[in-house]
Order: sequence, then structure tokens, then C-alpha cells
Amino acid sequence: MKNLFRVSAIAVVCALMMACAANRPAGRDYSAYKESMPRSILVLPPVNQSPDVNASLSMLSVTTEPLAEAGYYVMPVALVNETFKQNGVTTADDAQQIPAGKLRDIFGADSALYITVSKYGTSYRVISSVVEVEASAKLVDLRTGAVLWSGSAKASSDENKNYNNGGLIGALIGAAIDQVVHNVADDSHTTADVTSIRLLSAGRPNGLLYGPYNPKYQTD
Repeated sequence: MKNLFRVSAIAVVCALMMACAANRPAGRDYSAYKESMPRSILVLPPVNQSPDVNASLSMLSVTTEPLAEAGYYVMPVALVNETFKQNGVTTADDAQQIPAGKLRDIFGADSALYITVSKYGTSYRVISSVVEVEASAKLVDLRTGAVLWSGSAKASSDENKNYNNGGLIGALIGAAIDQVVHNVADDSHTTADVTSIRLLSAGRPNGLLYGPYNPKYQTD
């Protein structure tokens, strides 16, 4: 009887585990990424969908470090920007519309990173003043035009704050002070840096793979 009960219990547990596995979201397919495995990345000027005109250049300036630390050679963003301007490409939308093969002919990179900034800047709310930056990106193989990876990330200055300790008046005063501080200290750029790290660092769930110049290459 005890053995029968034990077998039944094991069967129930197995059934539950199988059900959980069936309902678990499928992991990202990295097969095309691993087959292509680019060594160099061309970061295109980010498309800015926020009202802040500084968003594109701010996000562009903080992409090199996480990509380099991930193990990729990053084409110098200042040189890339100047090359576009010298050839009459003055907007991020125009740059991102250039065919993949043409970008490879001009810059010689294996892949290109297309970034879109959807949120950037400070917004004043009833009891808080918050800096938010949100961006999405996709990595495209310039040799084939295939999308190897895509992702999104966001960061906020409000992530670890609590405005309730001082009551409503304290919260309103704190929000007003934060609004001034954010404008003076350019917290948007700092928050963009955090967003870029979350978006482009390797080793994160569903993130970029480690590149050929990282010791952890081919371990993920």
C-alpha cells in the first residue's frame, strides 16, 4: 500500500513538472547568432522617439563600453557619425534606412546595431519627479541582412526612492527638488548609461552573447 502511494505521488509530481515545462516560455533562439558570430559592430545613430533632442547622441555615446566589454570590436562612433554627415546622411532615420550591404561596403563591419529611444528625460508627476530612459535594439548581420538578436531595456531614477516617509507635503517638496536636480545634473544621461548597460551587456537573460574578444566567448 505504501509502495502504491509512493508510486502515485511520484507520478503526480512528474505530471506537474511536465505541465510546468510545457507552460514555460520558450527560450530565445540563438542559432542564427551563433552561426554568424560577428566580431565587429557598427552602432548606427539611434532613432529618437522622445521629445528630448539630446536623446540620440546621449544614448549613442554610452553604447561602446558595454559592447566592448561583451567582447566585440565597436566601430568608433564619432568617426561613423562624421562619415554619415560627410555623405549627406544627417538623420538617424536616414542612416538606419541604408541597406545592410552598403553599410558593410562603407565600414567593413560584420554587424550593425539599430537602436530606438522611446523614452528619455524628466517628467513631473503629482508626488514625484522621475527621469526615465527606455530603448530597444536589434543586431543585424551586414553580410546577410538577418536579424541576429533583439531586446529592450529601461531605467528610472525612481527605482529605489520612497516619497511616503515625509507625508504628502514632504513628497511634493522632494519631487520639486528632484525636478531641479535632474535638470541641472543631467540625470537623463546617467540613466541612459544604466539603460545601455542593461540592454547591451552580455551574460544577461535573453541578452547579447559574449563576443570573440571576451574570455567567456562560446560559454553562453
